[in-house]
Amino acid sequence: MAKKYIVDLSEDEVSQLQSIIKKGKHKARTITRANILLMAAEDEADSAMPTAGYAYADRVRVHVATVQRTREKFVIGGLDFALKDEPHPPKPQKLDEKQEAFLIATACSNPPEGRVRWTMQLLADHLVNLGIIDSISDETIRQTLKKTKLNRG
Repeated sequence: MAKKYIVDLSEDEVSQLQSIIKKGKHKARTITRANILLMAAEDEADSAMPTAGYAYADRVRVHVATVQRTREKFVIGGLDFALKDEPHPPKPQKLDEKQEAFLIATACSNPPEGRVRWTMQLLADHLVNLGIIDSISDETIRQTLKKTKLNRG
């Protein structure tokens, strides 16, 4: 049988969780986790009943694993650790500085023959055809040009 994590909240922690739920100015995940911790602390039968996590999950409409992880995080790291999300690692940029400079220069240049202007897909295809980058989407092109505040209109 898996190790059981017993949630024992102080009065201060209970009032803090209740204020999070009542104000509604927090992320939905934080409010859900606060509800889970309050239910786990109020239920005396929790330690004796292995299916108590299922009841919490049904009431809060989350998976049982979410209830178990929230309880475990509270026991291991405390209230703030259980309520907050870990920061996500930054995504690597698709284009480096030289590739971005080439894209901007291409977008500012005359379009290919038979075209009135560069489209996002045309720019993406052009970068791939020249071997500047292996693959790139038109949305990445759009975001890059938007970031540089390049007015195409």
